[in-house]
Amino acid sequence: MKVECVKTKISGVISKIERIAGKNQHLPILNCFLLEAIGGELSVSVTNLDLGVVVKLPVRVSVEGRVAVPAVVFAGVLSQLPEDSNVVFELIDTNFVVSTKHTKTNIKTLPTDDFPTIPISKEGARVVLLGADLIKGLQLVAYSSATSSMKPELSSVVVRGDHKDLVFVATDSFRLAEKKIPMKKGVLFDNILLPFKNVADITKIFEGYRGEIELSIHKNQIVLLGGGFCVVSRVVEGNFPDYQQIIPKGATTEGIVLKQDLVSALKLANIFSGTFHEISFHITPNKKLCELSSESGHVGKNVMRLDAVVKGEEISVSFNHRYIMDCFQSISGDSVSLNFNGPHKPLVIRSAGDSSFTYLVMPMNK
Repeated sequence: MKVECVKTKISGVISKIERIAGKNQHLPILNCFLLEAIGGELSVSVTNLDLGVVVKLPVRVSVEGRVAVPAVVFAGVLSQLPEDSNVVFELIDTNFVVSTKHTKTNIKTLPTDDFPTIPISKEGARVVLLGADLIKGLQLVAYSSATSSMKPELSSVVVRGDHKDLVFVATDSFRLAEKKIPMKKGVLFDNILLPFKNVADITKIFEGYRGEIELSIHKNQIVLLGGGFCVVSRVVEGNFPDYQQIIPKGATTEGIVLKQDLVSALKLANIFSGTFHEISFHITPNKKLCELSSESGHVGKNVMRLDAVVKGEEISVSFNHRYIMDCFQSISGDSVSLNFNGPHKPLVIRSAGDSSFTYLVMPMNK
């Protein structure tokens, strides 16, 4: 095998996929990239058996062949080469030689026959979406997924085609985030449960890509094609909770505050929130106030009052500070709507005047 290409072309691809190759002590081949030179292309494959990626690059191929090279070593070598240099990759015996005008590096390889086949099915339902819409939706809700794998359906992000909207949902049972992105062309497909740990890699691969992504949906996997990448992800088997029935239709108390004022108040309150990060909201409609308070026996007490447009009943309820703070990365407006339905019901947070993003937070038990 012998190929030549511009360093910037391959290094950009490698930086997007290198972390998929983990540190697997039992299967060292999973720590490798599989490089295959055929015709005028170099194919780069990587998999952790949960997520697989294949990407093809145009290169000058002198000798066709394939090699399995440790991903961390290969990425490290590429990162130190000059940006504008031409790089020659050559397999000599069991050594993978990376050379430029001024450098030459030998990397030990592994048997290519041990590299697992990435299953790319050509059957199943197909949906075409804008890459920007898919990535935006995933990023706006993924933080609400459970990080534990005890309940796989909760450690996932749901993608659903709901006629005119592309819907993204995630929950860890303490909070829930839903984002709806309007589609010019109607899309209709059932829930796809993407594993949470795969979502970060998918968003990194397609981040900044403005073209279309074709989804090929199957029972046990989903294939994403776009920007020269073919990404194959396992999908979670199981049923996502019927969350729509727990979203309150109205509110007994509603308060609208400036987002930046609320964020600043929450940051200050967190200093005094104690071990359980508990922050209390007290809404007083007749005084048009939203009051936040927190207290720690070791640190002290803080009370902050925010001007608010308030209507409904007076209410006091406590929440985990982190669960409230997380949602503001998904709210683009200047004002936030806080919708309460009693001290034991979830708080619904939305951007004032925009119902496309909904965030639900369960109160803390006293």
